[in-house]
Amino acid sequence: MLAVDKVSIEYGARTLFRDLSFTIRAKERWSLAGPNGAGKSTLMKIIAGIETADTGGLIKAKQTTIGYLPQEGVHHTGTTVYGEVEKAFDDVKELQAQLLEVEKSFETEDPSSDAYGDLLEVFGDLQMRLDHHDVSKMKPRIETVLAGLGFSPKDFERQTSEFSGGWQMRIAMAKLLLREPSVLLLDEPTNHLDIETVQWLEQWLRQYGGAIVMISHDRSMLDNLSNRTLAFENGRVEQYSGNYSFFLRERGARREQLVRAHQNQQKEIERAEKLINRFRATASKAKMVQSRIKALDKMERIEIEEEGTSIDFRFPQPQRSGQTVMKLEGVSKHYGEKKVLDNIEISIERGDKIAIVGVNGAGKSTFSRLIAKVEKPTIGECEEGHKVDIAYFSQTHADELDPTRTVLQTMEESARSGAGGNLRSILGAFLFRGDDVFKSVSVLSGGERGRLALAKMLLEPANFLILDEPTNHLDLQSQEVLQKALLDYTGAYVIVSHDRSFLDPIVTKVLEFIPNQQPKTYYGNVSEYLAKKKADIEAEAIRQARGSEAKTQGKSAGAGSGLNRKEQRRLEAKEREAKAAKLKPLKTEFEKVEKDISQFEQEKEEISKKLIDPEFFATGDGAEKATIRFSEVEKLLEDLYSKWGELSDKIEEMG
Repeated sequence: MLAVDKVSIEYGARTLFRDLSFTIRAKERWSLAGPNGAGKSTLMKIIAGIETADTGGLIKAKQTTIGYLPQEGVHHTGTTVYGEVEKAFDDVKELQAQLLEVEKSFETEDPSSDAYGDLLEVFGDLQMRLDHHDVSKMKPRIETVLAGLGFSPKDFERQTSEFSGGWQMRIAMAKLLLREPSVLLLDEPTNHLDIETVQWLEQWLRQYGGAIVMISHDRSMLDNLSNRTLAFENGRVEQYSGNYSFFLRERGARREQLVRAHQNQQKEIERAEKLINRFRATASKAKMVQSRIKALDKMERIEIEEEGTSIDFRFPQPQRSGQTVMKLEGVSKHYGEKKVLDNIEISIERGDKIAIVGVNGAGKSTFSRLIAKVEKPTIGECEEGHKVDIAYFSQTHADELDPTRTVLQTMEESARSGAGGNLRSILGAFLFRGDDVFKSVSVLSGGERGRLALAKMLLEPANFLILDEPTNHLDLQSQEVLQKALLDYTGAYVIVSHDRSFLDPIVTKVLEFIPNQQPKTYYGNVSEYLAKKKADIEAEAIRQARGSEAKTQGKSAGAGSGLNRKEQRRLEAKEREAKAAKLKPLKTEFEKVEKDISQFEQEKEEISKKLIDPEFFATGDGAEKATIRFSEVEKLLEDLYSKWGELSDKIEEMG
């Protein structure tokens, strides 16, 4: 469908990547992993045609279309939300022309060739997308996508210019999802979404007919969607045939194998050098010595790059607060005639680890500002507990940094107030590395200022932390540093975030904000909250369906009669048996696929160990056979991973 061919990018003396080549095929899900600044967004812009590579380029079929969603900077004016999103269907005629072109190509391609198979994939994809673009389906599809992305029906006819930057990005995403390009490029698509919208987007992308290339710091989304990973590290890019968690495991295994091969090679070099030094002055051994010297010179040395230093950041030990940290009694917050919060009653206790979730506009950030004492309630009281020291982070704190200070000076000011430690290491954890620490605050980007404000706040001793979207501009490694620090933290904290993998290990309570309702409390982490909420919704749907069925049967049977309880139980048992009968073969096949994956992964690991052992290549044609088998096993695993995902989705839908 699309190939990246020997692409290189350099900025001055720094090489982001060199001679990068890979192929994106229909329905593949690629994730780009690596630290900020490694070149992920640059590669995505090259694929989108926004930037040009220093060397190399793209190879793509004429009918392949590419859609790109940047992190920010999209703005729409001059029409309604519905009218803007409706523009996604302007290219229906282009799709029809592409379909005709593919049909003609069938006449010249060999049916047994790989190219013919690729054409079949593209043909099926184009046909499916044209079916979606049926005029009769356009309106309901537009409404479905807009609703899924959080727009209410009354928003459809509002002017796009009335919406903030985050909602502008949702409009752009809606257009892109409806246009359905062959290759969908998403750069941090969840940055402006709440947790419910993230779930909806995941489900939508699972059913997407084209290929997806995604950059995200949401590990849950990467694991749930991707089946290919490109890892950017130290100027190199490596491919992995699995999701983000698979990449982490495989990277560790590859490094262990490389270290062993390096150790074996060093022993071989040491033996050769001892032999050379021993017989260097012996005339009768001169030929042998020269042969060993030439062999060492020709040997391709295995290099082991140093792993990044593990940063163990801890919060300054806070003083112990009273049992109640913050109590809200009858709290309401109005902005003019708009009521954001109404008559809230909440108590936050010492040691509480709370995630704040809910749709955008439900009052999460307003609540954070109230308990942080940044704003006062319109009605009611936010009563602070005994010996409570508050530390509050929001993206607006970035604008309050002193522009005349450097990054390091900004940190030193906070460190003098009671915290010490290695400031350079802490700054490194928040992506300020090398000479970055001497940059003036005035030249930092918005994301950089946000990271600095977060790092600065974390140095200040406090026993109650309020963090509003703290991970927005952090890469996964930086998120892990913050996550570990919060696990060891002894105070209470409240975190507004939609990142499930970040929140799950560190929260024990979830507070859900719902427009025009009282917040609901769920005990457990975010995944448990989502499961409980899903179960509640399903139970309510069943209750309503049964009530409707009983009502209908009661009417048909006459007044006063209803569904016989014994008959109802018999029908329910029959439904359960039917579901179990459908699930059983799927679960059996699922277990077999898991067993096959385990066996082939073990075989792949065994072959990998052989292939990195220099001595193995001296065993005749064994190395060639092992290389061929390695490729075969990789292909089998790719097919099995795909099958595993399909079966998993089917079981989840039926369960």
